[in-house]
Amino acid sequence: QVQLVESGGGLVQAGGSLRLSCVASGRTFSTYAMAWFRQAPGKERDVVAGISRNGGTKFIADSVKGRFTISRDNAKNTLYLQMNSLKPEDTAVYYCAADPQYGDLAAGRSIDYWGQGTQVTVSS
Repeated sequence: QVQLVESGGGLVQAGGSLRLSCVASGRTFSTYAMAWFRQAPGKERDVVAGISRNGGTKFIADSVKGRFTISRDNAKNTLYLQMNSLKPEDTAVYYCAADPQYGDLAAGRSIDYWGQGTQVTVSS
């Protein structure tokens, strides 16, 4: 069983920045691909960014490309999402996810583990 705990959310003005963190339990963090999803009020949960086991492969959603960066530190069992140039439409609950298959995360299917989420609110 893997536990994922997100932190770093909060209230920020448009144009500002936040860095989200997701800490995974256990010592097998490096065996999982990781991703960030978000869910805005009244909308479906959508993938934001993903990263492979060793960080060598990444994907980023078009809606955040050029503004958000995903990274991981396997020694710290931690996933990060650096969010710059935030917009009100970025307001959502952001979820950390883990799965052995990078492709499953990219497709949003059969994901093994989810965090509880952290709220990001961007004011205009």
